[in-house]
Amino acid sequence: MTSDHSTPSEPTADTAARSPGGTDPATAAFIAHRSLLFTVAYEMLGSAADAEDVLQETWLRWSGVALDEVRDRRAYLVRITTRQSLTRLRTLGRRRESYVGSWLPEPLLTAPDVAEDAELADSLSMAMLLVLETLAPTERAVFVLREVFDLGYGEIADAVDKSPAAVRQIAHRARAHVAARRPREAVSKASTREALEAFRRATETGDLQGLLDILAPDVVLLGDGGGVKQAVPRPIVGADKVARLLLGGLSKVTAALRPAQVNGHPALIVRLDGALDTVVTAHVDNGLITGLYAVRNPEKLTHMDRDTALSR
Repeated sequence: MTSDHSTPSEPTADTAARSPGGTDPATAAFIAHRSLLFTVAYEMLGSAADAEDVLQETWLRWSGVALDEVRDRRAYLVRITTRQSLTRLRTLGRRRESYVGSWLPEPLLTAPDVAEDAELADSLSMAMLLVLETLAPTERAVFVLREVFDLGYGEIADAVDKSPAAVRQIAHRARAHVAARRPREAVSKASTREALEAFRRATETGDLQGLLDILAPDVVLLGDGGGVKQAVPRPIVGADKVARLLLGGLSKVTAALRPAQVNGHPALIVRLDGALDTVVTAHVDNGLITGLYAVRNPEKLTHMDRDTALSR
């Protein structure tokens, strides 16, 4: 089951406000930490739809907990969310093996406050989420909870059903794995914005040389159509191949590229005949675009019509 919005069984700030006499403690705690719980689930799953489902499952379990036995409600909620995410992550791994073409994380339209939290924004980038995809489920959970949310080893141990000593070993192993694969250095938002603006101008005007000038020689283009929309079936490598493919495709349609904030970073939204068609994010290194990620699968664009609340 997937869902774009909360179901009636899950409390929302609006329904809570309409409840006579205020909210009960369980509902109030869930609402207070909802954006944090969603962020934990999304960081682990790379899918907003699946993160929403995890929150529904978390609420069902939380609503049956005896609160007087809970010492730290935030930690308890994170523990439930982590366990539900791990269960779903293992299922998704099997599902993604049969996914048509390249799989990319689901893009989220985000407010400026997400970009202002540099560490959170870095962990949400498409490039970083793809690195997290290479971790085993428990390694991903430990890395996310420790490196992104700064949880203690004891709290993480409770969430993943491991001893604190085992969690320390897993965290060390996961950090080394990520360090070997993550982008070399953090890039300023201004640099990414400038590169994407040059990319936009070149593609809209059909300027092949201008496009070659902003693409790194070994740039990689990944496209995700999910078997529903046409997309490159496998990674395209090399500036010349990527530039000619993009200009050839865009010359056949009337496309409008507009800037947006996606996953805390500058991005471009492609509209065809006024309708949202593609979300393009990029990784920039030394002023050149080294990675382009184009999500066209309509099922992954449902969170692009409103800002998604994310927090640590």
